[in-house]
Amino acid sequence: MPEKVAILGIGLIGGSIALGLKERTDVHVIGFDRSQADLRYALAIGAVDEWTTSLRRAAEDADIIVIALPVGKIKQTIEELAQLHLKPNCIVTDVGSTKSDIMEAGHCLREKGIVFIGGHPMAGSHQSGIQAARSLLFENAYYVLTPDPETSLLEVQKLSQLLHLATKAELVLMEPHHHDRIVGAISHLPHIIAAGLVNVVGNYNEENEWFHRLAAGGFRDLTRIGASDPIMWRDILLSNRQELLRLMDEWVQKMQEVRDAIKKGQKQTIEDFFKRSRKLRQQLPDRKRIGILKPRFECFVDIPDQPGAIARIATLLAKENINISNLEVMENREEIPGVLRLSFKEEKDYLAAISVLKRDNMDVYSKDESWEESRV
Repeated sequence: MPEKVAILGIGLIGGSIALGLKERTDVHVIGFDRSQADLRYALAIGAVDEWTTSLRRAAEDADIIVIALPVGKIKQTIEELAQLHLKPNCIVTDVGSTKSDIMEAGHCLREKGIVFIGGHPMAGSHQSGIQAARSLLFENAYYVLTPDPETSLLEVQKLSQLLHLATKAELVLMEPHHHDRIVGAISHLPHIIAAGLVNVVGNYNEENEWFHRLAAGGFRDLTRIGASDPIMWRDILLSNRQELLRLMDEWVQKMQEVRDAIKKGQKQTIEDFFKRSRKLRQQLPDRKRIGILKPRFECFVDIPDQPGAIARIATLLAKENINISNLEVMENREEIPGVLRLSFKEEKDYLAAISVLKRDNMDVYSKDESWEESRV
């Protein structure tokens, strides 16, 4: 009989893992969720072989259990699993974006002889729910596992191989606190900074509405992650509290250094600050490697202000079967050379669109580099 994998939480992450398992392995997938509508949808699209709203029924006969729930619910679910009669050789893992806190909670399973291996697939989407699930959501992403030092290498390999087949991600092993510091710096801290900027400008806007009216272009892109789910991010930040406090102290210190340089008119210090930033950013990996923050595939096009100009672009791309996820006329063009913003969910559509528009002699710009270097 095929192994049974229980997916606890059939949303974007759990649904995508389930789809990958069904497409590329021969395991039997059991879906657990509180929403019967989502479970029926998962069954209809072939993401699960069966479903249940009973945690006991989903977990007690499973060989592998994937807790695909928000960080705030993972520890609670681990405690509930510890009260059940799981298979002696069962492996439990999770998908939470913090690991030290969750690995600590996993001790209650390890005390009962159940293997718990922390996990974090480092990719996602601006969409949510099973309706947005894709079997290749994690392709080329990093998938971090944080096994306890006492965990058998054979069990780590078993889980790694299954997840690699299901997700096409690159599995890496990492200590929990290293993971939390890295993710805190590249994801959690940026979310705090973005939300902080939006809140500050929002306060200014109460006195003068031009702050929001002019807050387009660069400001909107810089702060897009500031619109994230409040409850989810509350739980993430509290779960990664120790690392975030250190990171925030370092951030405040850096901002104080820049503030002092501005106050004292230290031109070279300010210039060096931006020089180093520019150099380091240019060293970041390209789009082929998916990071924890979902990349945006968009380009900007200069078009004449005349009837039919937008329709012409849409028609050109439609003829090539290129899907546009969003189209926006830029009223405020601060730092943006093109008047029309085209957004795409997939990089292949983004690249194909640039090629088609360029072939039609249109001026197309991308935001991968500075505007002076980005005309394609």
